[in-house]
Amino acid sequence: MGISLSILLIAVGAVLAWAVDAQVSGIDIQVAGIILVVVGAIGLIASLIFWSSWGGFGNRAGSGGQNTTVVDR
Repeated sequence: MGISLSILLIAVGAVLAWAVDAQVSGIDIQVAGIILVVVGAIGLIASLIFWSSWGGFGNRAGSGGQNTTVVDR
Protein backbone atom coordinates (compact mmCIF):
# COMPACT_ATOMS: atom_id res chain seq x y z
CA MET A 1 0.00 0.00 0.00
CA GLY A 2 1.44 3.33 -1.01
CA ILE A 3 1.28 6.70 0.62
CA SER A 4 -1.38 8.00 -1.76
CA LEU A 5 -3.66 5.00 -1.19
CA SER A 6 -3.23 5.35 2.56
CA ILE A 7 -4.22 9.02 2.44
CA LEU A 8 -7.21 8.13 0.26
CA LEU A 9 -8.35 5.48 2.76
CA ILE A 10 -8.00 7.97 5.62
CA ALA A 11 -10.02 10.59 3.73
CA VAL A 12 -12.81 8.19 2.71
CA GLY A 13 -12.94 6.74 6.21
CA ALA A 14 -13.15 10.20 7.77
CA VAL A 15 -16.02 11.15 5.47
CA LEU A 16 -17.88 7.93 6.28
CA ALA A 17 -17.23 8.21 10.01
CA TRP A 18 -18.02 11.87 10.61
CA ALA A 19 -19.83 13.37 7.61
CA VAL A 20 -22.32 10.71 6.50
CA ASP A 21 -25.50 10.47 8.53
CA ALA A 22 -27.28 7.57 6.85
CA GLN A 23 -28.62 4.29 8.13
CA VAL A 24 -27.98 1.10 6.18
CA SER A 25 -29.23 -2.28 7.33
CA GLY A 26 -26.50 -4.82 7.92
CA ILE A 27 -23.57 -2.42 8.26
CA ASP A 28 -22.70 0.48 10.51
CA ILE A 29 -21.23 3.16 8.24
CA GLN A 30 -19.51 5.03 11.09
CA VAL A 31 -17.69 1.88 12.25
CA ALA A 32 -16.64 1.10 8.68
CA GLY A 33 -15.28 4.64 8.41
CA ILE A 34 -13.26 4.30 11.60
CA ILE A 35 -11.86 0.98 10.36
CA LEU A 36 -10.79 2.64 7.08
CA VAL A 37 -9.10 5.48 8.98
CA VAL A 38 -7.19 3.02 11.16
CA VAL A 39 -6.14 0.84 8.21
CA GLY A 40 -5.07 3.93 6.26
CA ALA A 41 -3.01 5.23 9.20
CA ILE A 42 -1.29 1.86 9.63
CA GLY A 43 -0.59 1.73 5.89
CA LEU A 44 0.80 5.28 5.93
CA ILE A 45 3.14 4.52 8.82
CA ALA A 46 4.28 1.28 7.18
CA SER A 47 4.86 3.06 3.86
CA LEU A 48 6.97 5.74 5.53
CA ILE A 49 9.04 3.13 7.38
CA PHE A 50 9.67 1.09 4.23
CA TRP A 51 10.31 4.24 2.19
CA SER A 52 13.19 5.12 4.49
CA SER A 53 14.72 1.69 3.91
CA TRP A 54 14.47 2.26 0.13
CA GLY A 55 16.32 5.57 0.38
CA GLY A 56 13.43 8.01 0.66
CA PHE A 57 14.79 9.59 3.85
CA GLY A 58 18.27 10.03 5.26
CA ASN A 59 21.62 9.01 3.91
CA ARG A 60 22.35 5.87 2.02
CA ALA A 61 25.60 3.97 2.44
CA GLY A 62 28.32 5.51 0.33
CA SER A 63 26.59 8.84 -0.26
CA GLY A 64 27.62 10.60 2.92
CA GLY A 65 29.41 13.42 1.13
CA GLN A 66 32.45 11.33 0.24
CA ASN A 67 34.03 11.49 -3.19
CA THR A 68 34.22 7.98 -4.56
CA THR A 69 36.12 7.15 -7.71
CA VAL A 70 35.54 3.86 -9.52
CA VAL A 71 38.34 2.70 -11.79
CA ASP A 72 37.50 0.06 -14.37
CA ARG A 73 40.42 -2.09 -15.50
